[in-house]
Amino acid sequence: MERKEIIPRRVPVRRQQPEERIRNFEEVAYVYSEDEAKAEASRCLGCKKPPCVKGCPVGVDIPGFISKILAQDYKSAIKIIKEQNLLPGVCGRVCPQENQCEKFCILGKKGDPVSIGKLERFAADVEAKSGVRTPDVAPLSGYNAAIVGSGPAGLTCAFELARKGHRVTIFEALHAPGGVLTYGIPEFRLPQEVVDREVKILEKMGVEIKLDFVVGKTAPFDEIASNYHSAFIAIGAGLPLFMGIPGENLNGVYSANEFLTRANLMRARAFPEYDTPLRKGRRVIVVGGGNVAMDSARTALRMGAQEVTIVYRRSRVEMPARVEEIENGEEEGIKFRMLSNPVEIIPENGSVAGVKIQRMELGEPDESGRRRPVPIEGEFFETEADMVIMAIGTRANPLVPSSVPGLRLNRRGYIEVSETFETSIKGVFAGGDIVTGSATVIEAMGAGKVAAAGMDLHMQSGGKIEI
Repeated sequence: MERKEIIPRRVPVRRQQPEERIRNFEEVAYVYSEDEAKAEASRCLGCKKPPCVKGCPVGVDIPGFISKILAQDYKSAIKIIKEQNLLPGVCGRVCPQENQCEKFCILGKKGDPVSIGKLERFAADVEAKSGVRTPDVAPLSGYNAAIVGSGPAGLTCAFELARKGHRVTIFEALHAPGGVLTYGIPEFRLPQEVVDREVKILEKMGVEIKLDFVVGKTAPFDEIASNYHSAFIAIGAGLPLFMGIPGENLNGVYSANEFLTRANLMRARAFPEYDTPLRKGRRVIVVGGGNVAMDSARTALRMGAQEVTIVYRRSRVEMPARVEEIENGEEEGIKFRMLSNPVEIIPENGSVAGVKIQRMELGEPDESGRRRPVPIEGEFFETEADMVIMAIGTRANPLVPSSVPGLRLNRRGYIEVSETFETSIKGVFAGGDIVTGSATVIEAMGAGKVAAAGMDLHMQSGGKIEI
């Protein structure tokens, strides 16, 4: 058998030029052309025991769909993906493939791994142009399931249950489905039309989505559960964290959650066309080093800020944001102040006027494996600012968990689950960030998939919700 030629470098992705994209919210990265996709697909070695699949939380047959792209059989490519993943257009854009499937690609040992995410996006976008096919659904089973939350975990769980013939109802607190995909990720990374088209597939499969329904307020959980055979709690971890420093209550201080929700879901970026107000800072400080911090900084820039600075207490090496997003931010003119930590937000007439910052150095590694940031005694500086966005993480929102009698939580307020994602209540499952804390879209999807299998087994065996 002739040995396949190894092509070490991946096909680059074309992008909007920085000077153009900072003036719009259109997608930064372009989809591969057919020629580019075929060239990139040709790099795949088609391993008999592909390690990349082990790195995919939902178990997509990666060499299988790539081989179909190489053969220009795009319908088969997307069919293979959707056997495991309802949201290829989403995952192809926002999943950190470099830390998951691509991390295990054999080509990555001596060159670039295959651009699995870009090929997944290509397959999804080709299907979108020709018409999205609704997956086959089994005959009605006679069982029904409730899902609280329409983010990636909830959508995936609904997909898996619906195609097995179960009736599924999703309860969503906001006025649009998608969870963090809709309110948290800007359109220059994930266009809303991509989320909408993938949600519509669920509706065509018979899934009912009830919007503006706050479980625990609109109706108590036990009242809802009494009408279903099984339930899945997938509400994310949307309670924002603050630093507890002086000045956080000033006008002009936002959590990243509020800032991005106003800009994305509520379309404040188009004010006054939409009636949601949002301050447009001139000099903006974003505190944090993750993807949410990068999204906030790049959104503020597009909303007209003259200067946007990321303030992060560790070094560039420890930043948890995707390298691609950091590089995009640098190209767009975002400034970075590393080894720096705010200690006070300086007021002026009730609003933000600046930030006092302490210089940091790195000490020994902490429980995350990253070197711990340590304050340098007496080393402070001040910088002018009229807006501060706190993007330092989130914690469990207690609204739904506190409304579920007998639900066991850990000391941080997250829901405890078994290996099948069943909670302490028989027939009630949970997954995504409300179980793990902040994680990735595809990890939440993996939880939704495992939970759906547990829910199916529970219902098929005649089980009910036992509150």
